[in-house]
Amino acid sequence: MKLLENSSFEALSSRLCVETGESRILGRIESYSCKMAGDDKHMFKQFCQEGEPHVLEALSPPQSTSATSPSQLGKSSEDGENPLSDKCCRKTLFYLITTLNESFRPDYDFSAARAHEFSREPSLNWVANAVNSSLFSAVGEEFNSLGPELWNAIDQEINLQGCDIYSYNPDLDSDPFGEEGSLWSFNYFFYNKKLKRIVFFTCRSVSTQDRQRTMCFEVAAKKGVI
Repeated sequence: MKLLENSSFEALSSRLCVETGESRILGRIESYSCKMAGDDKHMFKQFCQEGEPHVLEALSPPQSTSATSPSQLGKSSEDGENPLSDKCCRKTLFYLITTLNESFRPDYDFSAARAHEFSREPSLNWVANAVNSSLFSAVGEEFNSLGPELWNAIDQEINLQGCDIYSYNPDLDSDPFGEEGSLWSFNYFFYNKKLKRIVFFTCRSVSTQDRQRTMCFEVAAKKGVI
């Protein structure tokens, strides 16, 4: 996996790290190439010792299932399975785990993550509504201008209509956002198989009473975003 430079994402990530009075919003949007080389190929071979690349792994149902009718669930363009089966192939699972490792290194290692910690989201509309609702409630009217810019930048990078969308929903022991003071968080992967690319959108809200240094500002500082 390789982090791809994107000035629009860097600017948006900076704007998604803000103080709102009662909480601190910490967001990042990053683009990664799924083309494997060197260490990635070696890690992929090790990963596939537990199963062939195209063997399907069972995912957890999306958190939106209870609010979504079966007719709204999107069919995966990669796996061609019944959308209710909630599965993805091991190769896709490897991409998701490797994206997490690249995005959060060196603070976290997700190599032990399992398929049941991921979900495939039923539709772009549901994900967009969930993201917009969380950010609007946190940022307020300012999101009216930020929202369209955000989704346009993501679409320009990944072609949203050609994506399968996954989320990472670990237990509290595995969640990098599960520390005390975290109010809410989301981790979405927009995977375009044809482009061999993943856009990773991660965001959380932390109580301003939490005195711990936050990973978003550390990563943003390293990358010169803030």
